[in-house]
Amino acid sequence: MAIHEIDDKESPEKHQTDNGLSGLSESAITWNSSNTSSDTETTTVSNIELGTRIILNVVKTLPNSPGVYRMLNSDGNALYVGKAKNLKKRVVSYTRVDQLPYRLKRMVSETRSMEIVQTNTEAEALLLESNLIKRLGPRYNVLLRDDKSFPYILITADHEAPQITKHRGMQKRDGQYFGPFADAKSVNQTITALEKAFLLRSCSDGVYTNRARPCLMYQIKRCSAPCVGRVSLRSYASQVKEAESYLSGSSMEFQKKMALKMQDAAAQQDYEQAAVYRDRIRALTNIQSKQEINVAEIDNADVFALFEKAGQSCIQVFFFRAGRNYGNRSYFPSHDKTIDEETVLTSFIAQFYVNKPVPKLVMISHKLPEQLILAEALSSKAGYRIEVNHPQRGPKKKLVENATVNAREALARRMAESASQRRLLEGLAEMLSLEATPERVEVYDNSHTQGSEAYGGMIVAGLEGFMKKAYRKFKIRGDKPSENDQSSTIPLTNTHEQGTSQEAAYTGGDDYAMMREVLTRRLSRSHKEDPDRQTDQWPDLLVLDGGQGQLTVGIEVLEELGLSDIPIVAIAKGQDRNAGRERIFLPNRPSFLVDPKDPVLYFIQRLRDEAHRYAIETHRKGRSNARLKSVLDGIPGIGAKRKKALLFKFGSADAVARAGIGDLEAVEGINRVVAQSIYDHFNAE
Repeated sequence: MAIHEIDDKESPEKHQTDNGLSGLSESAITWNSSNTSSDTETTTVSNIELGTRIILNVVKTLPNSPGVYRMLNSDGNALYVGKAKNLKKRVVSYTRVDQLPYRLKRMVSETRSMEIVQTNTEAEALLLESNLIKRLGPRYNVLLRDDKSFPYILITADHEAPQITKHRGMQKRDGQYFGPFADAKSVNQTITALEKAFLLRSCSDGVYTNRARPCLMYQIKRCSAPCVGRVSLRSYASQVKEAESYLSGSSMEFQKKMALKMQDAAAQQDYEQAAVYRDRIRALTNIQSKQEINVAEIDNADVFALFEKAGQSCIQVFFFRAGRNYGNRSYFPSHDKTIDEETVLTSFIAQFYVNKPVPKLVMISHKLPEQLILAEALSSKAGYRIEVNHPQRGPKKKLVENATVNAREALARRMAESASQRRLLEGLAEMLSLEATPERVEVYDNSHTQGSEAYGGMIVAGLEGFMKKAYRKFKIRGDKPSENDQSSTIPLTNTHEQGTSQEAAYTGGDDYAMMREVLTRRLSRSHKEDPDRQTDQWPDLLVLDGGQGQLTVGIEVLEELGLSDIPIVAIAKGQDRNAGRERIFLPNRPSFLVDPKDPVLYFIQRLRDEAHRYAIETHRKGRSNARLKSVLDGIPGIGAKRKKALLFKFGSADAVARAGIGDLEAVEGINRVVAQSIYDHFNAE
């Protein structure tokens, strides 16, 4: 595979490692585009003519072989990633501007350089294209936005008494993984039923080790209590094998076996044991009844069904493992309205399996022009033969049709919700006299306890409802962040706070100063990273939870940053914080009340309440984390291991503070120097 690049800004070495498809040999050839266009030329020709000339210059040296091409804009960002069986024939088509749809004309007009990667086969090119689209997110490609990992059931193999648990993410722990399941609810229901049927433990290894008597799970007959010897490890291992066999597809055999044991126990008048077998059979039957759709001819398969209407698409994915339905999930890929359904489905499936295991059978609702190439690419990735099948008759066809019905209904619900949301946003724009309907509304609120553990919360709403991936939380620092600060906002997905958990510098909790800090950090960072406002991360409307004081602070921040054109509004509850009597505060206008029956008021309340919920939740988490901190954390040289050893030895931080140097030195991992440091810390004059 060879990489061809038209760009005079970067070295070929960068692209040898940054091509999105590792493990393949490659060589790099760099072309300089300085002769193709110049600053003078840019000003004398139209953008589309300039883009066409750049592409023509690439075509002159392209091979007649498979590969992947990238269209880049003036900033070097990917506009489009495509694959081709014949690179020269495919890329030259972009120079016939009169034959291109409007979407591609815009893309050509923005193109300022190109990168070409030559591959050995078209299937290899499809894999590379999918990886690059997933990583770069080019605006003119079909994009799979929802990238959440799927939950699995894990039966561990690194403990004498294996644990059954829900698992997401990398499968690094030893054990058997069963799935994927469509959602956490499906996993939780299945684990509960398996606990009842096989009496496997779900507690952590730490809880297991420290048990002295059976826990509640044993009392309600969902665990056999191997932790305290109520079942031998040999018998427990047999239960684990039965569960693994069931999850691997031997469900009917196991249920027949349980039925025979129940009959034998009843015949011997051992009714208590017969009841145990009866309950296990019921638990397994409950799993099957909740799986709704099961097809006898299917073992491991995924079903993809696409339904398109008014330029929007929904793809419904059903998961079947070991002959059972593990649930389904709806996806709404982002794509241009002019892209046909077959292209959308092909691109979606290729991106879907970039970071997921592929079953041996993939069933689809549309016959794809590149169906064989897709199967070859997935087989190459998986390491075994993958069949991509468009069923024409029988149970499999009915299954795909059912998935299509689900896709149609899911799209209808989404379009109805989207239309309702747009009407509310339009009503909000009319109420606030905005020039245009806002597509990104940011709502701010603060939460603290008398100034301590203060946090600011920002929630975002748009045409699709609440945009939770865009939520941000701010640890109030009480001082002005430095210009080099890159952690002013903390994404919702982060699990660790950045910086120290110090008290806010605002005495008594100055809400106005906190709001000023939050808005300044949020807007100044965006102003620094995107001064020309070319991205969609800028707000169309700022909503502050508060009254005239908060609004005044917001206006001052916008003026200081030169962003006075961003609309801003403050929402205050009525007297006695009476919901339904909210007062609206706008710049240079008297405040006003909204008709309590106005749907837009309900919408405003939802926005305000969501911001309030998020800010309080963030504050409570921060306060909880602060409680977990120990006075030992402030001692130089005391890390997690030494702190644990000290607490294990003395029982509490107060006991450590009273200990002498000799007692401290007796603790494992504490030498004379560290012991002296601990003693001095607590006994400094």
